[in-house]
Amino acid sequence: MKVKKIISFLLLAFFATALSAQPAAVKNVAKSVFTLTTFRADGTFLGSSHGVFISTNGEAISDLKPFLGAASAVVIDQKGTRMNVTRMLGISDAYDVARFKVEGKTTPAQLASAQSQGTSSWLVGYSTKNPDVYPATVKTLETFDGQYAYYIFNMNAPDNALACPFVNANGEVMGLMRVSTTSFDTYAVDARYVHNLTLSALSYNDPSIRQISIPLAMPTDPQQAQLSLMMAQQSGDSIKYDAAVRDFMSLFPTNVEGYEAMARIHYVANRFAEADQTMEEALKKAEQKDEAHYQYSRIIYDKAIYKPNAEFPKWTLDKALEEVNTALTLNPIPLYQHHQAQILFSKGQFQEALNLFDNLYKNKDFANPELLFEQAQCKKMLQAPSKEIIQLLDSAINTTDTLRFAEAAPYFLARAEAYLQTDSFRQAVFDYTRYEILMQGRVTSEFYYMRSQAEVKGRLYQQALADMGRAIILSPKEPVYYAEMAQQQLRVGQTDQALQFAQKCTEIAPEYPEGWLLLGLSQIRKEMKTEALNSFGKAKELGSEQADSLIEKYK
Repeated sequence: MKVKKIISFLLLAFFATALSAQPAAVKNVAKSVFTLTTFRADGTFLGSSHGVFISTNGEAISDLKPFLGAASAVVIDQKGTRMNVTRMLGISDAYDVARFKVEGKTTPAQLASAQSQGTSSWLVGYSTKNPDVYPATVKTLETFDGQYAYYIFNMNAPDNALACPFVNANGEVMGLMRVSTTSFDTYAVDARYVHNLTLSALSYNDPSIRQISIPLAMPTDPQQAQLSLMMAQQSGDSIKYDAAVRDFMSLFPTNVEGYEAMARIHYVANRFAEADQTMEEALKKAEQKDEAHYQYSRIIYDKAIYKPNAEFPKWTLDKALEEVNTALTLNPIPLYQHHQAQILFSKGQFQEALNLFDNLYKNKDFANPELLFEQAQCKKMLQAPSKEIIQLLDSAINTTDTLRFAEAAPYFLARAEAYLQTDSFRQAVFDYTRYEILMQGRVTSEFYYMRSQAEVKGRLYQQALADMGRAIILSPKEPVYYAEMAQQQLRVGQTDQALQFAQKCTEIAPEYPEGWLLLGLSQIRKEMKTEALNSFGKAKELGSEQADSLIEKYK
């Protein structure tokens, strides 16, 4: 213990001598040093470190590790002022450093150019009163990226100074303190390198960035900003996307894309009045008025089609048509005409929509398989011959680019339904199967039920049973599927299985008459006449029209 006390006394004496010899500019850097604290999404503590401000508008540098897994972060400067971290500006996994922005005015430190071996330097700690300042000398340095220094100092690192700045005699920041994991050396990565770190649109896919829920700064280049907006949306992080949209709107107030993105955020949350207000603002501020009217029409249309029961009287298909007509008056391009045709179809004006879709397909610069599919849908609603509908769908499928053939999935589904109308059941089953393949198995229980019905009519009984099994797995509480399964099993002589499924149907939905009817038929096959008549009687009580004839037949 005496030896440790002597060493501690000598170190304190050494630091006191060094402190008195340090230039005034060194101590002044303490005004720029801060503590960093990060938090998880539930508000609990995640990590802490230090750093230094490098601009008057809140730009700061520190280490990366505390940010990994963080949903929020704060810094506290020398005056005790607490500031929220608002944006990530750049990171480096290789050197474990980060650049970010805080909310507020800050006192910056100046950055040093590359220093040489033997340079006298000081490590400036954080304190709200008298900061600790530790003298050091550059032991060795290496150069990376052709211009930046990687410093190694001849000192043991203090326990409470991680990411505090090393400065030269002029008070210029050389780098942020790091501790070696392989030696007793202390090192620092050139502060200029950290200052120059940036993020791009592709940064949203960076594994470390994906661990950080703090929003990313929006690039000022318009093309990069648009790409960032798209990547932020695809990231699935709603906090980052919301911030990206707001930043985009702030940077590019005359660009419709930002307003449309914000309106979509409101739309998804059923905040239609806010979405409407956002698009009204776009009409006032956007340079491209036609696009603003078009996007306004699209979001109104989507609400009418996909959220018809949500109350917002202002948004109707007539309002959507009015907006796209205004866009067409300003700029009569095929894109707007296509949307106009879609609205007319949704309004039940099938012939007008068909004429527009047909005219658009004759435009070689705009022709695409979707227009053929939409014509087929119009003809279906106009009750045109199935042959005409199938011909259009054939053309849609045959003209789809093979590299994008998944886009043909709805065409196969529509053609399957058209084949059913012509009693071409096996062709319908084939198209249902192609649809399933193109959807990579992402289909519903209703799909398997429909295909099973086609398979029964095409006498593909084993396939029909397999599809009903899949439908039941996906929707185990749907009584219709159990009844259909029992009926199909009776058809192929699987009486025991039919009895089980019919009983399950009555357990799931005791008020469903079809279940009792199928249970009675299964019991008849098993020569359980008394039980069968009771089941038919229950079906009759529940309103089955077939029950009377079955009771009469078997009583």
